[in-house]
Amino acid sequence: MSIRKITKLVPQTTALFVCDVQERFKGVIWQYPSVITVANKMIKASKLLDIPVVVTEQYPKAFGKTVSELDISEAAVCVEKTKFSMYLPEVLEVLKKNNTKSVLLLGIESHVCVLQTALELLDNDYDVHVIVDGVSSQNHSEIEIAVARMRSAGAVITTSESVLFQLVQDAKHEKFKGISAIVKEYMESGKVNKLLQRAAGANL
Repeated sequence: MSIRKITKLVPQTTALFVCDVQERFKGVIWQYPSVITVANKMIKASKLLDIPVVVTEQYPKAFGKTVSELDISEAAVCVEKTKFSMYLPEVLEVLKKNNTKSVLLLGIESHVCVLQTALELLDNDYDVHVIVDGVSSQNHSEIEIAVARMRSAGAVITTSESVLFQLVQDAKHEKFKGISAIVKEYMESGKVNKLLQRAAGANL
């Protein structure tokens, strides 16, 4: 299935999904520091734009809690799970409460929890924007295949910087200066983000 329409991002109907960015995956996930950095960037921007943040933790007894580098104290919900997809009753409640139409999705692993979350959201008529500079797996070869699968299902494959400017749309937007400052803060890390470089090389 191809993308059915041009998906417009509006802060009031958008949610950020942070999928399983947990302590035990440090040193295991390919380019994990970049995933954490992009997650931080998107959480800061979401706070500025009043976008609800949805966080999940896959079986934290085994994999630990969300990494300490991320401030999820103001997340709309943080759910422990065993199901791979983030599409859970507690999450659905947040989506319905906020009249969410679009989901910004990042985290791990690209070919398991991220993929299944994207597919289930799409199957339930949500627009999904996969933040490609913020998704990874243990085996980096899995990433390109998973991203291609999500794109073929109808997800938008994009980057953190691109979606932030989509959300404000205009330099006259009241939050533009704040978003611009966040983009500048993370500019150098973006230049060396191998997840982004790999996606660009794969022509996704």
